[in-house]
Amino acid sequence: MEFAGSHILSVHQFERTDVERIFAVADRMGPYARRRRVTRVLDGAILGSMFFEPSTRTRVSFGSAFNLLGGEVRETTGFENSAIAKGESLYDTARVLSGYSDVIAMRHPVAGSVAEFAAASRVPVINGGDGSNEHPSQALLDLYTIKSELAGRGRGIDRLRIAMVGDLRFGRTVHSLSKLLCLFERVQVTLVSPGELRMPGEIVEEMRRAGIEVIESDALEASISHVDIVYSTRIQEERFGTQAEADLYRGRYRLNQSIYTHHCEPNTVIMHPLPRDSRDHARELDDDLNDNPNLAIFRQTDNGMLVRMALFALTLDVVEQVDKHARDVNWYTAGRF
Repeated sequence: MEFAGSHILSVHQFERTDVERIFAVADRMGPYARRRRVTRVLDGAILGSMFFEPSTRTRVSFGSAFNLLGGEVRETTGFENSAIAKGESLYDTARVLSGYSDVIAMRHPVAGSVAEFAAASRVPVINGGDGSNEHPSQALLDLYTIKSELAGRGRGIDRLRIAMVGDLRFGRTVHSLSKLLCLFERVQVTLVSPGELRMPGEIVEEMRRAGIEVIESDALEASISHVDIVYSTRIQEERFGTQAEADLYRGRYRLNQSIYTHHCEPNTVIMHPLPRDSRDHARELDDDLNDNPNLAIFRQTDNGMLVRMALFALTLDVVEQVDKHARDVNWYTAGRF
């Protein structure tokens, strides 16, 4: 794809070469994300950060990534703080706010809404999650993490064995990751969930058409015994009709150190898009995994900075200028990933 000036709305936009391009640029962002160097390549540029659904990591990550490239961030959070609460349409909001920004990162609770907004925007829009539909930048950082974790073992993404566990019906992160894996060869995906929370059938069929071996199961222990990655997800309670309905499934697939030791291969990587639910009746990833060196959840969040910096550099066409506007930092920096 042509990145300069383009919206990033769905992983369906990408060919394998596009993903490899994003990852190559993400690799180059390391010194800046680790605060060893500072670049001002986006000095004067403005990111419109529009998050109409609760977010911590994604919102702050997008903003920090833009700041690290030298740009400034203007935020809108929640419907109650926007003109949409007064009845303004997405079209009008897009026409106005794209006049104030050079690029927009947006999250919205309704599937398809970010694409609707982007159709009226005058600047590139990056989808930060639209309902239970997609979360393309999360899928990219997840795949970048998988690539990085397996690289130390002399492995690539081809021939990956991954178990996706939990709420696969409403989890947009696994929807996008599943679609992105269709670009790779001889991948095996095991889908572990209650019957009511299974991966949507159209996504399963898309994976199978792409040659992915898909196994569906409701049994955790047997499904994680021979995989490279266990990708756990929380129950998406905001997508359920009631809290009580969500509670029927919460805590059903809990991974702790004992289960990991007895059922996983020694180097199985544990991933999670976060937030993980730490309430006693949930805990899809128990705290006793925190010292497990194969717990990659915080490496995922670090990688999110690299990938989102890469997306900004590509959409604003400054990849080859980043180093020209760089200098060493002049403050103390702790060791970073």
